[in-house]
Amino acid sequence: MEKKDGVNFYKLSHLYTMLPPFYQNCFQRQLKKAEYLTRQILVFLLQAHKQVSIEFLATVMPYPITFESRRRAIQRFLKLPALNIKKLWFPLIKYILRTKFNKQKHLIVAIDRTPWRDRNIFFISLIWQQRALPLYWQILPKKGCSNIGNQKKLIIPIFPLLKKYKFLLIGNSEFGSVKLAKWLSEKNVRFVLRIQKGRYIEEGENFKRLSDLGLMPGTSFYLKDVQVTKQKGFGLFDIAGYWQRRYRGHGEDEGWYLLTNLGTLKEAVATFKCRSGREAMFKDCKTGGYNPIRFS
Repeated sequence: MEKKDGVNFYKLSHLYTMLPPFYQNCFQRQLKKAEYLTRQILVFLLQAHKQVSIEFLATVMPYPITFESRRRAIQRFLKLPALNIKKLWFPLIKYILRTKFNKQKHLIVAIDRTPWRDRNIFFISLIWQQRALPLYWQILPKKGCSNIGNQKKLIIPIFPLLKKYKFLLIGNSEFGSVKLAKWLSEKNVRFVLRIQKGRYIEEGENFKRLSDLGLMPGTSFYLKDVQVTKQKGFGLFDIAGYWQRRYRGHGEDEGWYLLTNLGTLKEAVATFKCRSGREAMFKDCKTGGYNPIRFS
């Protein structure tokens, strides 16, 4: 490998890609020798320059060819069929699960969606040490909220990934639908999904909005086996209501209404609070790390 400014990039690419040996072996199995070396160089350049712009990477890439040829080489590499989530990301997730998690405890998995410039990114992530680790993701071919079909397609790939573990699924009000809750119940998945205060629940022979149940700061409730919405056929679910007490004038502007099958208020609220790790993940993706605002 050529030197640039007195630097041997081949040696440095190994020095700066301190991935677990098994993961290096995973890449070597999936990629040809030249492709693997290109990966090493690109990872080194990403770590050294904190940029993901293809034009920038082509400028600093130490290949003795023209800039345009280097740019096309990077584009071809990024389009390789072997570079996909299931082949290269899932092995790393399995390694982390095997070495860092107890199979006897439930994993907490969050489903979420966020706009990123002109893209609509759909995530499912593992909550770990107050952060969220992406498990699987898709780019929705439309703007705005996901539907039940999109949600199933995002969740289904993690079933084989997490087959040796039990997991809880949490989601904000975009995912607080009885259709999703029923499907998760059929899959024996435990869940906590936030729902909007305008939803109806059956109370006696009548239906009442959640907002009419009297939830105020410092109060909570837990309703077992209630029908949610006026539509029949979805089954019965639990509803947890929780509004954190205000402290010195500070607190949430509104309470939480949670659709769940966990069985207790304490477990439902504690589980839903774990969603805070998503914000750090979104910051990493959007404004932190490798300057993605200049992505090309």
